[in-house]
Amino acid sequence: MNKVGLVGGISWVSTMDYYRFINEGVNAKLGGLNFAECIIYSLNFGDIQAVSWENSFELLLNACQSLKKNGVDSIVLCANTAHLFADKLQETINLPIIHIGAETAKAINKCGFKKVGLLGTKFTMEMDFYREKLEEFGLEVLTPKKQETRDYIQQTVKEELGVGFVNPETKKKYISIVNELVEDGAECIILGCTEIPLLISQDDFTIPIFDTTKIHSQAIVEYIVSKN
Repeated sequence: MNKVGLVGGISWVSTMDYYRFINEGVNAKLGGLNFAECIIYSLNFGDIQAVSWENSFELLLNACQSLKKNGVDSIVLCANTAHLFADKLQETINLPIIHIGAETAKAINKCGFKKVGLLGTKFTMEMDFYREKLEEFGLEVLTPKKQETRDYIQQTVKEELGVGFVNPETKKKYISIVNELVEDGAECIILGCTEIPLLISQDDFTIPIFDTTKIHSQAIVEYIVSKN
């Protein structure tokens, strides 16, 4: 099987989900006592916060280079926002990166949706890197219109979900935000931050929800077993 290198710790809470989903998926494919051959480089999220995401390339590159030295066949960035540097990292380390945005767009295209609502960190919602990746696959992307709403999502992802705290009042607010996106014309919703599925899921909505953590993990599983 292919060996993957996971750049995790961003945050550790969602990295645990990645590890579980990937190993469960490989075992479902291969059976017996077969699980994923993988290496996790768990970053200190505090280091990224100290320099901000925009200045985190060297931290991510160091993690990727360490994984490459240990013989991985590809790299996984276990956070949507980290894909800000996905293309540059892939070019620098000369290893494939399984892109969370591309895999999510493929899943949405299979379902025939064109107009998507995106929830994520401020960087994911406001910068071009994620939107442009989705647009490459013919999708129209909607994000919360109000700055205060995007700020609220950023704050709760960082201060609550990033440390594993699930607040019922925050959940109610997120459901309200999703409903506003639906009113604006969203046909489905992307949970474009790997912590947001800790708070809301398909069970909370009738509109289709695309959980990027699960979609990404499934793509990783397919890659791992493709060499079996």
